Amino acid sequence: MFKFIKQYADNMHYAAIYPIASLIIFFAFFMALLVVVKRMRKEHVDELANMPLQ
Repeated sequence: MFKFIKQYADNMHYAAIYPIASLIIFFAFFMALLVVVKRMRKEHVDELANMPLQ
């Protein structure tokens, strides 16, 4: 099974795009998440933290 996948990937000339694209998507997602968390108000964070206790 792995041989088939490797042969198929070797025949694709644009196969190097997929790892780079997935890395960019992964990095962009976590950077966007970091921005959202950093911009959150302290009151909202406290409200979310206390939700399981209510």
